[in-house]
Amino acid sequence: MDPEAEGPPIITVTPLQQMLASCTGAILTSLMVTPFDVVKIRLQAQNNPFSKGKCFVYSNGLMDHLCVCEEEGNKAWYKKPGRFQGTLDAFLKIIRNEGIKSLWSGLPPTLVMAVPATVIYFTCYDQLTALLRSKLGENESSIPIVAGIVARFGAVTVISPLELIRTKMQSKTFSYKELHRLVSHKVSEDGWISLWRGWAPTVLRDVPFSAMYWYNYEVLKKWLCAKSGLYEPTFMITFTSGALSGSFAAVVTLPFDVVKTQKQTQLWTYESHNKISMPWQMSTWAIMKNIVAKDGFSGLFTGLIPRLIKIAPACAIMISTYEFGKSFFQKQNARRQQY
Repeated sequence: MDPEAEGPPIITVTPLQQMLASCTGAILTSLMVTPFDVVKIRLQAQNNPFSKGKCFVYSNGLMDHLCVCEEEGNKAWYKKPGRFQGTLDAFLKIIRNEGIKSLWSGLPPTLVMAVPATVIYFTCYDQLTALLRSKLGENESSIPIVAGIVARFGAVTVISPLELIRTKMQSKTFSYKELHRLVSHKVSEDGWISLWRGWAPTVLRDVPFSAMYWYNYEVLKKWLCAKSGLYEPTFMITFTSGALSGSFAAVVTLPFDVVKTQKQTQLWTYESHNKISMPWQMSTWAIMKNIVAKDGFSGLFTGLIPRLIKIAPACAIMISTYEFGKSFFQKQNARRQQY
């Protein structure tokens, strides 16, 4: 069967249905990937314990979050007793000694950020793709790149102030009144632009990632469909395409991820100790040059293996769940059209 041949009529999915599909994907991805990052941080903590005032990056596979060790409640979950010999040993000991719930520590605040960001991103991508295809034609190869760039740029820009506020809330317990006073003071001192601090390296990492991810995903999906003689991709085709395209994009954009982490962690060190001339004030390019001078070119790819272990399954689970959700709604819409 020729996958290029004319297929069945296209049944559209509404924006609300796209939002529901992406929301489901975000929740499922968080549930499945969070335990791996919890174990990773616990293994890191036993070798290099996080002291008060230090920062570390926590991720659920969809988003990266900065955690600051200031209060007992913030560090208790990864300072529990126990010596782990490896990843599997850590999984088993955490479940046996602390209960299985501990593998999902920190999940609720993560979902508060990850779900809206993912819904905005995936829904915008699909809407832009449909619009561009109606203008440029179905087979225009640049459509996934353009749609991926615009959708990610928008999602990062919208979520960036919320991420900064959420990170500040992790460092200390704030009432809503105190938080409002803090944000108002920050805006009056440095202007509204201060709420988007760390936006530039995030964009430099996430926008190219998105462009490469969607382009490679669409190409791989089409190629695998052709090899299988299918018109519509199966769950395994979307899963495989998502994992491979996500892995490739993760490797290429890793240097910007390293810069983003350094900039954010040094920002909180600056705010905690009131020091001057911190890397967060430097440009992305200047930080990259410092890293190369100190650790060599390989320093820009620090944490490659953990990032791949996180990104590959996260991308695969997210996109296959999203596509499955859209397929479900397409079938429901097709049944309604028959009656």
